Amino acid sequence: MTDLSQHTPMMRQYLTIKAEFPNILVFYRMGDFYELFFDDAKKAADLLDISLTARGKTGGNAIPMAGVPYHAVENYLAKLVQLGESVAICEQVGDPATSKGPVERKVMRIVTPGTVSDEALLTDKQDNLLVSIYENKEGFGLAYLDMTSGRFVVCQPTTREQLQAELQRLSPAELLYPETFDAFSVIDGMKGLRRRPDWEFDIQTAHTILNKQFGTKELSGFGIDEQHIGLCAAGCLMQYVQDAQRSALPHIRSIIAESAQSGVILDAATRRNLELTKNLQGTSENTLAAILDKSATAMGSRLLKRWIHFPLRDLTALNARQNAIAEILSRDMQEELFQQLKQIGDIERIVARIALRSARPRDFARLRNALFQLPHLQALIQSRDNQHLATLAKHTLPIDTLADLLDEAIVENPPVLIRDGGVIAKGYHSELDTLRDLSDGATEFLAQLEAREKERTGIQTLKVGYNKVHGFYIEISRSSSHQVPDDYIRRQTLKNNERFITNELKQHEEKVLTAQSKFLALEKRLYDELFDQVLPHLEKLQNLAQSIAQLDVLNTFAERAETLNYVKPELVIESGIDIEAGRHPVVEQMTEEAFIANPVVLTEQRKMLIITGPNMGGKSTYMRQTALIVLLAHIGCYVPASAAKIGLVDRIFTRIGASDDLASGRSTFMVEMTETANILHNATNKSLVLLDEIGRGTSTYDGLSLAWACAEMLALKTKAFTLFASHYFELTLLAEQIDSLANVHLDALEHGEKIIFMHAVQEGAASKSFGLQVAQLAGVPRAVIQRAKQRLTELENQQAPSISPAEQAFEQLALIDNNHPVINDLNAIDVNELSPKQALDLLFQLKEKL
Repeated sequence: MTDLSQHTPMMRQYLTIKAEFPNILVFYRMGDFYELFFDDAKKAADLLDISLTARGKTGGNAIPMAGVPYHAVENYLAKLVQLGESVAICEQVGDPATSKGPVERKVMRIVTPGTVSDEALLTDKQDNLLVSIYENKEGFGLAYLDMTSGRFVVCQPTTREQLQAELQRLSPAELLYPETFDAFSVIDGMKGLRRRPDWEFDIQTAHTILNKQFGTKELSGFGIDEQHIGLCAAGCLMQYVQDAQRSALPHIRSIIAESAQSGVILDAATRRNLELTKNLQGTSENTLAAILDKSATAMGSRLLKRWIHFPLRDLTALNARQNAIAEILSRDMQEELFQQLKQIGDIERIVARIALRSARPRDFARLRNALFQLPHLQALIQSRDNQHLATLAKHTLPIDTLADLLDEAIVENPPVLIRDGGVIAKGYHSELDTLRDLSDGATEFLAQLEAREKERTGIQTLKVGYNKVHGFYIEISRSSSHQVPDDYIRRQTLKNNERFITNELKQHEEKVLTAQSKFLALEKRLYDELFDQVLPHLEKLQNLAQSIAQLDVLNTFAERAETLNYVKPELVIESGIDIEAGRHPVVEQMTEEAFIANPVVLTEQRKMLIITGPNMGGKSTYMRQTALIVLLAHIGCYVPASAAKIGLVDRIFTRIGASDDLASGRSTFMVEMTETANILHNATNKSLVLLDEIGRGTSTYDGLSLAWACAEMLALKTKAFTLFASHYFELTLLAEQIDSLANVHLDALEHGEKIIFMHAVQEGAASKSFGLQVAQLAGVPRAVIQRAKQRLTELENQQAPSISPAEQAFEQLALIDNNHPVINDLNAIDVNELSPKQALDLLFQLKEKL
């Protein structure tokens, strides 16, 4: 540690605490401010855009200092958390009246991006996850925790691609990884990275920590016996959370294993290309989630996004969701259920804050109000006909004892903080009521005293008042000071007034201030006891929150189905995709024109469609809408079509569009080939594959050859359900050679020099690509278009190109002139007859001629 002898006692205390937290910011409480010093101050000033000042000196240099007011600290913490920073909150724990030297201070909590639970620091409609990853020779282990719900999950991705897909799905707020982690390229650039020592991932330590957390002797009861690598990650994660919170975590009650095989596997490229919850620009506008999410509660919104990113292959679970949606629609209760759920709010995060003992008075009030809505909700969702709704109704039964407790304990509209007082309701505690009456009685006493003193002194401008600095006082104007009685004791002199106190007022002041102090202390104790009284209901409340979130999502799906004209798809075990008049769920909402619906038929006898047609003709939209409809069916949602019969798929792959990955030194073509390789290695005969313009990043013959070979492999060996869009018309010949392959095209009409896109899918191959017409629409100069038409005619007739004036305007200089003397000399020489010396001499001669 740095030599502290040259520092003041206060700075010695700060540096001792800072030494425990060298890599995070320390907010050091000083009166009404949290202050930061040295490098922390410089960093905070830059990140928070606050002033950088100085305090005292060390070694002859001023100590950099920055600070934020304690009453506004949440705003600053929110900004730091969003930037991926962590903060140690250091509070005064000693009594200033009895302290010798600096008041004792202690770090009471550590705020990190992945462990926050404060409402002000969180995005309400987005999961906030802490993720931990581990790697050994067997593969990868991953654990993640939602601090705001207690959901704790482990899984074991087997490849880097799977790990990358999982991290993209989870989008961690904070990511823990070991010092010796080899696959750093997978996480490089992610925010909230936290490097942890390897010993924190020890499997035995993990068992010890987790068993202690869950109150168990072994973990076999959680069904995670085979998740050894995942448990290594989970152990590190739990230790990190315990260090950060420095309090009990009773809402983290179990850990579950998640298997990728139970859901439809989506790789990172597919999640990105389908724009599920983020568009290609990284925002949430015009995404599938943006169209679907009309949830009444924030916890419903978060669950909907989790369902989108984890589509199921469990036919029983999917049918249960669909049937519940059908029941809601048949009873036409979407709007009534929405209004009921809206009044319940985000109890999931409220319950977590109560478990962490960080809940504020208004959290208790909102929980009380939510509990009072449950009888009305019960009456609405009770169902004899639908088992899924009946199960949800069972988990949303009223908790009358808790509702009554909170109703008796908390005032109707409590203040923001308990320190302000006035939180506990009248009638809840008799001693508190007595102290409150005494404290509130000050107003009545002061009014009586003021009236009496006016009459006694004859001073009509006399006022009796109170402030926190000087206490109670009698205020008299300077002009009336000659009328002041002898028993008045001067307390303060102002510009135009004098303030006095009497023995009677002094005694009342002591009585009231003692009552107020006792009142606030007792109210704080009763408030803390309230946490203990709610905790026994924790499991019920967590189940309640989960069930209401599910009900909210199902009701949202019902509303979307009715509003957007979605239909219930038929889900079957048998392979195949048959969609009648399918529509793109996002594009149809974004376009002002009527959306052209199109069919898709893929069967065991017709497994691949080669899709041709003009650019802008709708090929990518047609492919994406097919994938999105299949995905929607696998989350239990209705789909945008007139009818759909969909067999369960195991994976969805998309290779649509690409851009350079300059940071990794990969060109567009390299990115395209990497994604294609992933598909060819991992697709099965139960997969849905979307491939768009394979091979376009290289020469024509190379690209065509690659596209041809990929199509052959997918059709003949992999036998995946495939939509293969291409501008290589030669690929349409594959339909004559492979029985399971068919051609379809999106048509367009020419009208003079204009082109009209029909956006309708037709059987058979396209007649032409309309590339020149699209180029003209894009504003390519007319001279270029005319020359391109001429060149196209020449190529189609296999004629030698001619040089026209239009072409000469942008002709490149020839690299080699065939009539140059050096070329003539080279043509006349038989290289095989040259000795090494003759070759060297010839090289010098040619160089002189050049």
